[in-house]
Amino acid sequence: MESDTDESTTEPTGDGCCTASHSLSEAALRDDVGVLSAVGNETRYETLRYVAGAGQEGACVCELPPLVGVTQGTVSNALSRLYEAGLVDRRKEGRWRYYTATNEAMGLLSMLDERRAVDNE
Repeated sequence: MESDTDESTTEPTGDGCCTASHSLSEAALRDDVGVLSAVGNETRYETLRYVAGAGQEGACVCELPPLVGVTQGTVSNALSRLYEAGLVDRRKEGRWRYYTATNEAMGLLSMLDERRAVDNE
């Protein structure tokens, strides 16, 4: 990486033979990697799928461990990571937290579903 600025990376580098470029800023690249990293773990990805499947009501953190097959602490860590990446929203009701998938998460999951459908044709 050349710098931590938000300048886009559209200029070819090197001796002029390379024409590859992209228009994402360093900040956008870091953001994308953060989102992909958040779902790049089976537990986090499966947790996100269950949360997305719960719809507008959301999924209570208490119901996810047996579905995912891990401890409540592991699910809580997964949900925290997904929340930090902007993929889930949370609300507290009494002593429980409920999680819902964000529009960004739903778009990402939809894109993965479409990709899978194309691969199966």
